[in-house]
Amino acid sequence: MRFLHLADLHLGKSIHGVSLLEDQACWAERFLERTDALRPDAVVIAGDVYDRSAPSGDAVELLSRLLTALSARSIPVLLVAGNHDSVQRLAFARPLLEHEGVYISRSLGDAPELVHVTLHDAFGPVTFWLMPYVYPALIAQALGEDSFRDSDAAVRALLARQPLDPAQRNVLVAHQNVTAGGVEGLRGGSETMVGGVGQIDCSAFDSFDYVALGHIHAAYPVGRECVRYAGSPLCYHFDETHQPEKGPLLVTLEEKGTQPHIERQHIEPLHPMRELRGSYAALRDAALADPGRGEYLRLVLTDQRVTPEVAAFFRELFTGRDSVLMELESAYTPFRGEAAGLSTRAVKEKSVEELFSDFYTERSGGIPPTERDAQLLHFAGERLRAAEVHTAPDEREIAALLAFLTEQEGRA
Repeated sequence: MRFLHLADLHLGKSIHGVSLLEDQACWAERFLERTDALRPDAVVIAGDVYDRSAPSGDAVELLSRLLTALSARSIPVLLVAGNHDSVQRLAFARPLLEHEGVYISRSLGDAPELVHVTLHDAFGPVTFWLMPYVYPALIAQALGEDSFRDSDAAVRALLARQPLDPAQRNVLVAHQNVTAGGVEGLRGGSETMVGGVGQIDCSAFDSFDYVALGHIHAAYPVGRECVRYAGSPLCYHFDETHQPEKGPLLVTLEEKGTQPHIERQHIEPLHPMRELRGSYAALRDAALADPGRGEYLRLVLTDQRVTPEVAAFFRELFTGRDSVLMELESAYTPFRGEAAGLSTRAVKEKSVEELFSDFYTERSGGIPPTERDAQLLHFAGERLRAAEVHTAPDEREIAALLAFLTEQEGRA
């Protein structure tokens, strides 16, 4: 049994105001080309099909095209809802879609028994169990229990109620925060509902021959080689550029009791995502020498602030290469760098408003305060003077007052 395991498509996602639908449509076409070459027995999608529970019409259309193309190729699709999806919306027309070989998880409110589909190969049956994103209160309600102490106990109780035959091969498709001994693995910057929330130990899935996971955007095994996150197909945050190579997993199951063979299938993105960090001179020279085109980029200056001139230079350069400069930031912190060496006299010579303006500009990537901001800075300065603060504020005090300014801005 050979199947492709993918997850976290997040169809309809945008980054910094840039819609990724074109990127996702291109990826889907290249994925279909890969299925034509590999001819898998099934495709498994482990949740977060959409980026939000009420997806756009374009995102729905893209999923429709993908599922229709796989159905036309007679490749069964086994799909579960993630925490970004609406179980009810995703399962619309589920009985009808099953006639076309598209199997979708249902809400536990409909029945505590998970949707399961049995496929056959030369070694016999393989049953795929489709568990949508679940949490303790939902499982307790479905099972008629009072409560569970945590997600681990709840999921174990749910799986214990399934009519699973351990003598046969079983595959679980799930979208959860799975750990090994309480240790979490790699994460990017775009996942939600993780970081200690809803942890389930991988031992809860010992009855399964393979566990196809979604939720974490990095690809890695959890505890056992056959308990796997596939990771997202594309980078959805610049943190994710530091993760292992993206791409679906080709999983081969042979006879019961043997370890599955797992092979990553890299699919080239339409717009590769890169992060560059360094001094202005180094980034400038590297950018001028680099012929790369059609990228999504993040630049981090380490030796100076982002000035309008610097921003204009990089944006013009990359726009001419059909690239998008999504983030241009400065990691240069004068309060820890050159300002840390300023004399007390030099600091005292600046007004509170000037100190705030410097701090605001540095933290906002070189963008100075607006007239409205300046009025709020003056207001904060008056508050400080009224409170009889006789020493120059340190960075912590400035940060606290900057938070106050943000609050005032929100009320304005």
